[in-house]
Amino acid sequence: MRADQIPLSRGVFERLTALAMDVPAVLKQAGLPADLIGQTRVVLTTSQFFNLWRAAEALYDDPSLGLRLGDGARQEVYDVVSLAALHSATLGEAIQKLARYKRLTCPEDISIELSRDDAAVSARWMLAEGHAPHFLIDAVFAAHLALAERGTGRSIRLKRLELTRRPTATEVLHGHFHCELRFNAAQDRIVYERADLDLPFITHDQDHLARLLPTLEASLQEQSATTSLRDKVWNVLARGMRGSHLRMAQVADALHLSPRTLQRKLGEAGTSYQQLLDQVRRHLAQRLLNATDLDTGEIAFLLGFEELNSFNRAFRQWEGETPTRWRSTIAG
Repeated sequence: MRADQIPLSRGVFERLTALAMDVPAVLKQAGLPADLIGQTRVVLTTSQFFNLWRAAEALYDDPSLGLRLGDGARQEVYDVVSLAALHSATLGEAIQKLARYKRLTCPEDISIELSRDDAAVSARWMLAEGHAPHFLIDAVFAAHLALAERGTGRSIRLKRLELTRRPTATEVLHGHFHCELRFNAAQDRIVYERADLDLPFITHDQDHLARLLPTLEASLQEQSATTSLRDKVWNVLARGMRGSHLRMAQVADALHLSPRTLQRKLGEAGTSYQQLLDQVRRHLAQRLLNATDLDTGEIAFLLGFEELNSFNRAFRQWEGETPTRWRSTIAG
């Protein structure tokens, strides 16, 4: 099982203080001990981490706070993975390093989807229950853009920002990212012009990379060896849940296994491909119904159901009621 550990840099508390936030009050609101501020190494679970940002949202009705927190990446780098990205040769290489190594520092999965004109970078918290706080998502994407502009030494013109939330704070978000905003999205994604991936980094430092990468690669191999097959399959399915139904052969190929071997190993682990597919679909269905205004037909499509009736039947088996009624119940 993946370790549910998120190390929190002391720089985060300093940054929150610099934003005129009462950190002890935020910790209290989050149900976290006040002495975290003085600890040398703070490690939170995903639930605690989310509670921290939800507490900040509750105490400070300022939609710019997450953006300003993430923008701190223009001056500081909080972890070794971001440092490796900053020392990359190009923007594309930097994004690839974030996608490859980010899960070493916390259970956050970053994936890249390339089309002819777009390079979409999505962030997903692998051990999250419920939707990530808006404050956190804004901070993550603001940090992505800040690192890209710091590395290239120039302004980056994003194509768009896709957010799995109902329309909110549109003026603040547009004022920061200066791009198209798409709400009620299937995933939280920041989308670059694909051509911008070739932009060189003025912060490129090959010697520093040569010292960092062997350690990162060794840590990645160690983590992969201790990650269960169930978790690996879950991650592949969740990444690919964008209007298509990943077949077992596709998942097996992504994990460098034959379909027969994957089926056998999942059976030995007490589960099956279909069970995991249902679990991923159920998890994402709940999140989309709760956090967005997407209608049930759109959600059914995103989860790979060929017909709305099939989605309705599956959801009733999971929750005992239709998706529409479940959404109404959650909304109160």
